[in-house]
Amino acid sequence: MARWQFGITTVYHYLFVPLTISLSVLTAVLQTIWNKTGNDTYLRLTKFFGRLFLINFAMGVVTGIVQEFQFGMNWSEYSRFVGDIFGAPLALEALIAFFLESTFLGIWIFGWDRLSKKAHLVTIWLGAAGTFLSSIFIVAANAWMQNPSGAWFNPDTHRAELNGVRGFGEVLLNPVFLTQWPHTIATSFMVGGGFIAGIAFYLLIKKTKQEAPSTDLVAYAKSVKLGAWVLIIAGAATIITGDFLGKTMVTTQPMKMAAAEHILTSKDGGESVGFQIIPGVPVFPGMVNFLYGTPVVPDMETIAAEQFSREGFQHWNRSEGVWAPGVPLQYGRVSAYDQLKDRVTNLPEDFLPDGYSTTPSVPLAFWSFRLMMGLGFLAIAGGVVLLVVTRGARTPRPAWYWTALSIALPLLPLLGNTCGWIFSEMARQPWIVNGVMPTIQGVSPFVGTGPVVLSLVTYTVIYGALAVVEVGLMLKYIRMGLPQVTEVTIKDEGEELSFAY
Repeated sequence: MARWQFGITTVYHYLFVPLTISLSVLTAVLQTIWNKTGNDTYLRLTKFFGRLFLINFAMGVVTGIVQEFQFGMNWSEYSRFVGDIFGAPLALEALIAFFLESTFLGIWIFGWDRLSKKAHLVTIWLGAAGTFLSSIFIVAANAWMQNPSGAWFNPDTHRAELNGVRGFGEVLLNPVFLTQWPHTIATSFMVGGGFIAGIAFYLLIKKTKQEAPSTDLVAYAKSVKLGAWVLIIAGAATIITGDFLGKTMVTTQPMKMAAAEHILTSKDGGESVGFQIIPGVPVFPGMVNFLYGTPVVPDMETIAAEQFSREGFQHWNRSEGVWAPGVPLQYGRVSAYDQLKDRVTNLPEDFLPDGYSTTPSVPLAFWSFRLMMGLGFLAIAGGVVLLVVTRGARTPRPAWYWTALSIALPLLPLLGNTCGWIFSEMARQPWIVNGVMPTIQGVSPFVGTGPVVLSLVTYTVIYGALAVVEVGLMLKYIRMGLPQVTEVTIKDEGEELSFAY
């Protein structure tokens, strides 16, 4: 139940994260164009999408607060074990990133007629920088769970501890982080691009039918093209960074990737493994070997026997296609393995309790992986369609299928993101810290099922209500269309500013 609660609240919170990351930058870009050109069309677009961005940002903050409490309440053993590792990045995220974005976004909201144009523009860029810094620290912490690095295991305290300043550097240079963070940013801009393109296209065909002012139609047409290009370019970046991330996970988390490709036994793996669109039906022989850059693709049966053997943690040498032993002094992973194994009662020779499988749910890993890719490719295709039907000064006639496309474009990359994170976290199971700490050992030992179920139901109801508020506010301001900007009063560059309570 604790896993269900954390999963549901995390997925719900993450629905707001990619839009916050990308829309902060895209809003800043629109305002920058207005500053450079003086064209009020871009000022109207800045205010329009900026308002939607702020609604999303506020909901993201509210839903993210719950995440902090769950670590100590439902996952106290996990928090105790990783506290010295996560303390640094999470503290930096709160003290630097969150305060940076919240402070300067506040100044941006209330500074339109109080700051000079340049100073006001700087505030939105600093707010956007805060969202990027926040993503760096959060993804770095998550990457450590996928591939523990920069730490050693203290047998006296039974805690993982950072290996000094060098260890913190290792956390930020973790190969999983170096591939996962660019992939996360790229997918976030797919969401932002799809959001702008879908909304602008919906208003374009709607306002065309209502014979809206030509200035509005020009603004919507520009937004469609901007959003579509962002979606397509970010989609290409997502494919490239996803390829690098997949190759990294073959080395650090071969079990996850074997589950994703439905490679169960030795007869499924080997030197010519075909890609499976549906389980058990491989096509394109050798495609998986090519995608993952390994001459031999390991299967789940072999991985279960080799990677977590009693001799210690083994990693997959992707270039040579063989198992290599983990280095005992490399971040203390083997030491942590042995110490945690000793803490399991009743079965001192086994790492995990009797009946606790070391393999993830294959159907969940397989289908979440394919849904992630399929939804992403559909989103990119939708962006291409928009560029084609709006090329030049063309505007398609209103039709149900165009309305359906405008609704689908913001949702496809968002759902693809969600499936990607479900794959990332669920396909790592049963490990909460890969190869070091089983999920079953991370849960709070004295929290009963009743309180977890009660809080789970409560959060679900509250989050459901917030979802209604979020969607209602978004639709309200989308239907209102572009704000009318007759005059913008901005402080002159040399005018004195005063501050008073």
